Amino acid sequence: MTLVFFLCVILFALCTFGCAFPRIVILDDPLSPEEHINLGVAYEKQGELDNALNEYKKASKEIPIAYLYMGNIYLRKNEDKNAVSSYKKAIRNDPNNADARNNLAWLYYLTKENLDEAENLALEAIALNPAKKDVYQDTLDKIREMKNEL
Repeated sequence: MTLVFFLCVILFALCTFGCAFPRIVILDDPLSPEEHINLGVAYEKQGELDNALNEYKKASKEIPIAYLYMGNIYLRKNEDKNAVSSYKKAIRNDPNNADARNNLAWLYYLTKENLDEAENLALEAIALNPAKKDVYQDTLDKIREMKNEL
């Protein structure tokens, strides 16, 4: 009988006090958008693409370049439609983003689609950021070569 009484007391205590413990609720994200980008880059370097993508999504609410990083992840995961969408959002939210234009052009090259648009995107990237002309020119040359072959 003592054991039954003891178990009843424990059960009563758990029901009474166990439910009364304070719960911690985080209302605000403790990380800044820049910190989410940095965390995403760290995950990406470790090959944790889904975790990186989640961090970039959080950052994209405030930092347009996060869409470029998201596009790169989707490209690595062979999710071409999501990559195209992300690159287009990067361009729409930051019209001066030459890398997003180049990467979208490269994706079109890889998929052998929209090669005229790809060529225009690569030309725009060169015009927007002449400092990276060599990189963007390589994309442009490959697109033009493919167009001549088709």
